[in-house]
Amino acid sequence: MDNTPTALFESYEADFKHTLEGLKEKLETAGTGEQRKSAVRRAMIDIEEGEELISQMEVEIQGMPQSIRPQYTNRVRACKTDLNRWRTTAKEVQQASTRDALLGGISRADDPYGTIDEGSASDRTRLLAGTQSLADSTKRLQDSQRIALETEELGGDILRSLRVQREQIEHSREMLGGAEQNVDRASRTLKGMVRTMYKQRFVTAGIVLVLFYRIVTCISVAVL
Repeated sequence: MDNTPTALFESYEADFKHTLEGLKEKLETAGTGEQRKSAVRRAMIDIEEGEELISQMEVEIQGMPQSIRPQYTNRVRACKTDLNRWRTTAKEVQQASTRDALLGGISRADDPYGTIDEGSASDRTRLLAGTQSLADSTKRLQDSQRIALETEELGGDILRSLRVQREQIEHSREMLGGAEQNVDRASRTLKGMVRTMYKQRFVTAGIVLVLFYRIVTCISVAVL
């Protein structure tokens, strides 16, 4: 079995997609009454499982090379978006179930013989409006939470990118420092070679002068 981070990520992602399909089926075939309540409960279990799988995928990303992390991070972000969308759907189904239960209770209490007076209808209308207002407020809150999470993820990506750039700059600085040291050593070596060359020239000139002096001396003695 391949236990590399990329292979484990692929496995968790496949499990997530399977869980998402089950979640979708439960919510789309929720029905009414107790059947709908049961579907919502099972859907919430799938949502928790999906969150756990996303957490596992994020853990595996930390073990991947920096060069491939962004593409896997985008895949996790897409999974979160899908899960949040179905979480919203599950809550809407749950709210609809609660609303139907409340309206059904009022109908049975106020109209045991099948006739509904104007006051009961007004009460149901106000209750329905209040429930819808609560649903709208909940949706706005969920949207705000989603935007906050996306902003937090974006900030995390930016921080990771800045961290990588800082490491690259520090590495370049170290390389530049090493190059400066090499230049200093080369400069000292070159200066030493120049000094040696001048010394050799002086020695050669001295030898030439001595030879010239001895030749002149020999010629002078021979002439005399």
